[in-house]
Amino acid sequence: MKIEQWPIDKIKPYKNNPRVNKDAVEKTAMSIKEYGWQQPIVVDKAGVIIVGHTRLKSAKKLKLKECPVQVADLTEAQARGYRIADNKTGELAEWDMDLLNIEIQELADMDFDIDLTGFEMDDFDFEEKGAGGGQDSLPVLLKDRFVVPPFSILDTRQGYWQERKKTWKGLIKDDASARPNAKARTEPFKSGNKLIVYDGDGVSLLDPVLAEVVNKWFNIQGGKSFDCFAGDTVFGFVSSYAGNEFTGIELRQEQVEFNQLRVDEFKLDAKYICDDGINVCNHIEPNSQDFFFSCPPYYALEVYSDSEKDASNQGTYKDFYNIIDSAFKNSIKCLKNDRFAVVACGDIRNKKTGEYYGFPNDIRNTFINNGFILYNELVIVEQSGTAAMVAVKYMRNRKVVKTHQNVLVFYKGDTKKIKKIFPEIPREELEIESDDME
Repeated sequence: MKIEQWPIDKIKPYKNNPRVNKDAVEKTAMSIKEYGWQQPIVVDKAGVIIVGHTRLKSAKKLKLKECPVQVADLTEAQARGYRIADNKTGELAEWDMDLLNIEIQELADMDFDIDLTGFEMDDFDFEEKGAGGGQDSLPVLLKDRFVVPPFSILDTRQGYWQERKKTWKGLIKDDASARPNAKARTEPFKSGNKLIVYDGDGVSLLDPVLAEVVNKWFNIQGGKSFDCFAGDTVFGFVSSYAGNEFTGIELRQEQVEFNQLRVDEFKLDAKYICDDGINVCNHIEPNSQDFFFSCPPYYALEVYSDSEKDASNQGTYKDFYNIIDSAFKNSIKCLKNDRFAVVACGDIRNKKTGEYYGFPNDIRNTFINNGFILYNELVIVEQSGTAAMVAVKYMRNRKVVKTHQNVLVFYKGDTKKIKKIFPEIPREELEIESDDME
C-alpha cells in the first residue's frame, strides 16, 4: 500500500456520498490533532474519495494543507460498494461494556482527555474509585444505566432509542387494531402530536421507550401505577412488565378488552376498567398508588368514539379541559404522598387563528393548585418525518413545524425525602425478549 501526501484541494469529495458525517467532524479533528494521521484518505484513480470524507472535512477544519492519500486499484463498482461497506460494517460491531468501562476508567486514572476517544465524560456515570470495589467502581454509559441519558432533552431519533422501541413493539403487538373506527382528524404532521407515533390509518400509540423511562426514573420498583386515560396497551404493558401493579381507566370497551388480552397473555399484574376517567376514585382507593402517568387525549385531533363523555368530542376547548381537569384532580386523590406524577402532552392550536391554547400550562396549573410542584420539565424530540414537506407552507404564515412535546414531572410531598424513598437506580437493564421484530 503506497501512501502519498496530496494537497488538500486535490482531493475530491464524492458528490453522492450517502453518509451524513457533520456530527463526527469535531471529534475526528480532535483525534487527528492528538494522534496524527493513522489512516489515509482512500481515493479512486480520479482522486475522488472512496473512504475518508469525515477526515477530509476535519483536515479542512484544522486548516491543514496536505493529507495522506492512498489510491485504490478498484473498479468503479468495487469503489462504490466499498464506500458503503466501510461505513456499514462499522455499524454492525458492538461494545463489550465491561471491557470498555475498564479502558475508560484506566484512561481517566491516567488523566487522559476522554473526549479524545470520541466519547464524552457526560456519556458516563463515574463513581469514586474504590467505593465498593470491583465492577461497582467502574464507569458506565448513562444510556445503559438509565435506558437513555437523564437529560432534559429526550431524543427519540437516536439509534439506541429506535432499536429499543422496535423491540418493545415486537413484544406488545398493539397495532391500534382495537380502534377500527378511530381516525385522525388531521394529518399527523399538522396535529403537532409528535410524541405518539401514527400507525395504520393515523391512529396514535404511545412511545414505549418513554413509558419505560418514566417508570424507571420516577416509579417505585414493585409499586402501584395508574392512568385515568389509559388509551392503548403501551404504558400498562411496560409498567407491569417491569414488575409494577397497574390499573388503567379507559372509556372504550373494545380497547379495554384488547389491552387486557395483551397483558393477560404475559400474566402481567395489570387491570383495565371501562369507565370515564373522571370516575377514577370509584375504582382506586385514596392514597393507595405510587405513580401516576398519563398522556391525555388531545382536543379535536382524533376521533375515538361517539361518546359525549369523550374529552376529544367536546365542542370547545374549555369543555374539553374541564374533563381533563376533573379527571386529574380525582387522580391526585389516589396518589400517595411523596410520589411523582408524570404527564406527557403537547400544546394544541386553534385551527382558525393558529394560536396555542396553552394545554401544558393548564396541566401545570391543575397540579400546582392541588399541592404539587413542577419538579422536572422534559422535552421529547421526535423524528421530523413529514415535517420537512410542510415547513415551507407553514412558514408562509410564519408558523414553525412542531417536532417536540412536553413531559411534565410533578412531585407531591417533601423533596428532601426523595433519596430515602426512591433508592438509587440499579445498573442492570430491564431485559426485553421478543421474537417478533416488526
